[in-house]
Amino acid sequence: MQEIVIMLLMLLGAILIFLAGVGILRMPDVFLRMSATAKAGTLGVGLILTAAALHFNEFGIYARVIAIIFFILLTAPIAAHIIGRAAYFDGVPLWEDTVQDDLKKHYRISDHALYSGELPSEEFLVPQKEADDFSEEPE
Repeated sequence: MQEIVIMLLMLLGAILIFLAGVGILRMPDVFLRMSATAKAGTLGVGLILTAAALHFNEFGIYARVIAIIFFILLTAPIAAHIIGRAAYFDGVPLWEDTVQDDLKKHYRISDHALYSGELPSEEFLVPQKEADDFSEEPE
Protein backbone atom coordinates (compact mmCIF):
# COMPACT_ATOMS: atom_id res chain seq x y z
CA MET A 1 0.00 0.00 0.00
CA GLN A 2 2.85 2.40 0.83
CA GLU A 3 4.40 1.84 -2.61
CA ILE A 4 1.14 2.84 -4.29
CA VAL A 5 0.96 6.08 -2.28
CA ILE A 6 4.59 6.86 -3.13
CA MET A 7 3.95 6.18 -6.83
CA LEU A 8 0.87 8.39 -6.85
CA LEU A 9 2.70 11.25 -5.10
CA MET A 10 5.63 10.97 -7.51
CA LEU A 11 3.34 10.81 -10.53
CA LEU A 12 1.23 13.77 -9.40
CA GLY A 13 4.37 15.79 -8.61
CA ALA A 14 5.86 15.01 -12.01
CA ILE A 15 2.61 15.97 -13.75
CA LEU A 16 2.50 19.29 -11.90
CA ILE A 17 6.12 20.06 -12.78
CA PHE A 18 5.36 19.17 -16.41
CA LEU A 19 2.34 21.52 -16.35
CA ALA A 20 4.57 24.27 -14.94
CA GLY A 21 6.88 23.77 -17.92
CA VAL A 22 3.94 23.86 -20.32
CA GLY A 23 2.75 27.03 -18.56
CA ILE A 24 6.05 28.72 -19.36
CA LEU A 25 5.59 27.92 -23.03
CA ARG A 26 1.86 28.57 -23.39
CA MET A 27 1.03 31.55 -21.18
CA PRO A 28 0.82 34.87 -23.04
CA ASP A 29 2.75 37.22 -20.70
CA VAL A 30 5.42 37.18 -18.03
CA PHE A 31 2.97 37.59 -15.16
CA LEU A 32 0.90 34.53 -16.07
CA ARG A 33 4.05 32.51 -16.72
CA MET A 34 5.33 33.29 -13.24
CA SER A 35 2.01 32.37 -11.70
CA ALA A 36 1.98 28.98 -13.42
CA THR A 37 5.53 28.10 -12.50
CA ALA A 38 5.44 29.38 -8.93
CA LYS A 39 2.29 27.47 -8.03
CA ALA A 40 2.56 24.24 -9.99
CA GLY A 41 6.32 23.89 -9.65
CA THR A 42 6.31 24.43 -5.90
CA LEU A 43 3.51 21.95 -5.33
CA GLY A 44 5.10 19.40 -7.67
CA VAL A 45 8.48 19.56 -5.93
CA GLY A 46 6.77 19.29 -2.55
CA LEU A 47 4.89 16.16 -3.60
CA ILE A 48 8.02 14.51 -4.98
CA LEU A 49 9.97 15.30 -1.82
CA THR A 50 7.13 13.92 0.32
CA ALA A 51 7.19 10.70 -1.72
CA ALA A 52 10.96 10.44 -1.24
CA ALA A 53 10.59 10.89 2.52
CA LEU A 54 7.93 8.16 2.65
CA HIS A 55 10.14 5.86 0.61
CA PHE A 56 13.18 6.16 2.90
CA ASN A 57 11.08 6.23 6.09
CA GLU A 58 13.76 7.73 8.37
CA PHE A 59 13.46 10.58 10.84
CA GLY A 60 16.50 12.41 9.40
CA ILE A 61 15.01 12.31 5.92
CA TYR A 62 11.64 13.57 7.20
CA ALA A 63 13.33 16.50 8.94
CA ARG A 64 15.30 17.43 5.83
CA VAL A 65 12.26 17.15 3.56
CA ILE A 66 10.16 19.32 5.87
CA ALA A 67 12.94 21.94 5.94
CA ILE A 68 13.32 21.87 2.15
CA ILE A 69 9.57 22.14 1.57
CA PHE A 70 9.37 25.01 4.08
CA PHE A 71 12.12 26.95 2.31
CA ILE A 72 10.63 26.29 -1.14
CA LEU A 73 7.21 27.46 0.05
CA LEU A 74 8.88 30.53 1.53
CA THR A 75 11.14 31.50 -1.37
CA ALA A 76 9.29 30.58 -4.59
CA PRO A 77 6.27 32.90 -4.12
CA ILE A 78 8.49 35.72 -2.88
CA ALA A 79 10.82 35.36 -5.86
CA ALA A 80 7.87 35.32 -8.27
CA HIS A 81 6.44 38.43 -6.59
CA ILE A 82 9.73 40.31 -6.81
CA ILE A 83 10.24 39.37 -10.47
CA GLY A 84 6.65 40.36 -11.28
CA ARG A 85 7.00 43.67 -9.48
CA ALA A 86 10.26 44.44 -11.29
CA ALA A 87 8.67 43.53 -14.63
CA TYR A 88 5.66 45.76 -13.89
CA PHE A 89 7.87 48.68 -12.85
CA ASP A 90 10.00 48.24 -15.96
CA GLY A 91 6.91 48.59 -18.11
CA VAL A 92 6.57 45.04 -19.41
CA PRO A 93 3.21 45.10 -21.20
CA LEU A 94 0.29 43.12 -19.85
CA TRP A 95 -1.51 40.59 -22.01
CA GLU A 96 -3.84 42.42 -24.43
CA ASP A 97 -6.88 40.57 -23.02
CA THR A 98 -6.13 41.69 -19.45
CA VAL A 99 -9.34 43.14 -18.05
CA GLN A 100 -8.11 45.14 -15.08
CA ASP A 101 -4.78 46.56 -13.89
CA ASP A 102 -5.14 46.88 -10.12
CA LEU A 103 -1.71 48.46 -9.62
CA LYS A 104 -2.05 51.22 -12.20
CA LYS A 105 -3.66 53.80 -9.90
CA HIS A 106 -1.35 52.99 -6.98
CA TYR A 107 2.09 53.09 -8.65
CA ARG A 108 4.01 56.36 -8.66
CA ILE A 109 6.54 56.42 -11.48
CA SER A 110 8.72 59.13 -9.89
CA ASP A 111 9.84 57.02 -6.90
CA HIS A 112 8.82 53.50 -8.09
CA ALA A 113 6.64 52.91 -5.06
CA LEU A 114 3.19 51.47 -4.50
CA TYR A 115 0.74 53.42 -2.37
CA SER A 116 -2.47 52.25 -0.73
CA GLY A 117 -4.48 55.32 -1.76
CA GLU A 118 -5.23 56.33 -5.32
CA LEU A 119 -2.79 58.76 -6.90
CA PRO A 120 -3.66 61.67 -9.20
CA SER A 121 -3.81 60.57 -12.84
CA GLU A 122 -0.60 62.36 -13.88
CA GLU A 123 1.45 60.49 -11.28
CA PHE A 124 0.49 56.86 -11.93
CA LEU A 125 1.37 56.51 -15.57
CA VAL A 126 3.31 53.29 -16.01
CA PRO A 127 6.08 53.60 -18.61
CA GLN A 128 5.44 51.52 -21.69
CA LYS A 129 8.08 50.45 -24.18
CA GLU A 130 8.36 52.86 -27.07
CA ALA A 131 6.79 50.96 -29.95
CA ASP A 132 6.91 53.91 -32.35
CA ASP A 133 10.72 53.70 -32.58
CA PHE A 134 10.38 50.38 -34.39
CA SER A 135 7.29 51.19 -36.44
CA GLU A 136 9.03 53.60 -38.81
CA GLU A 137 9.62 52.14 -42.21
CA PRO A 138 13.12 52.30 -43.66
CA GLU A 139 13.68 54.93 -46.33
